[in-house]
Amino acid sequence: MRIFLAGASGVIGQRLIPRLVKEGHVVGGMTRSAGKTELLARLGAEPILCDVFDRDALIKAVRDFAPDVILNELTDLPDEVEKIGDHVELNARIRTEGNQNLIEAARQSGSPKILAQTVAWQLPAGPDADAVVELERSVLAEGGVVLSYGQFHGPGTYNEQQIPAEPRVQIDHAADRTVELLGAPSGVVVITDQPA
Repeated sequence: MRIFLAGASGVIGQRLIPRLVKEGHVVGGMTRSAGKTELLARLGAEPILCDVFDRDALIKAVRDFAPDVILNELTDLPDEVEKIGDHVELNARIRTEGNQNLIEAARQSGSPKILAQTVAWQLPAGPDADAVVELERSVLAEGGVVLSYGQFHGPGTYNEQQIPAEPRVQIDHAADRTVELLGAPSGVVVITDQPA
């Protein structure tokens, strides 16, 4: 399949590309950072430089790639876990406006299947929690799959050294499960270290 991976240079995106390529898929790896395109190419993706908030450019990028699947792994989080609180509004925007732009791009390019990531734990009331509800609603309305991840742990995550509280998922296990779920029926799938 042709897979348009939004958030390709993120912690899970970087693990997904080699796995998807190994399975025989063609991956278009979207990033908004020109400095990340070489990394994406090295991992095996066709780099696509585009900002999810530039709706017209995004629609063109998706149309040009002609995907069978759009895999939304977008977040807007800081490198340091201590600064997450400063990014609540940014992350909420990527889950609402960014996700909606991807849905619109999908509609205008043959309606590929959509899979989108969210979190498996209860967020405190506020913009982030509201954004998760909106993302889930909109993806399910398109017949898509919501990938509800536990807290990532393992190399490259906020939890490299310590194991976070439940729900949690080792980053490589999360990537393996995501690849397995490309053909899943519409619904919310919780991805944690606990056996399904």
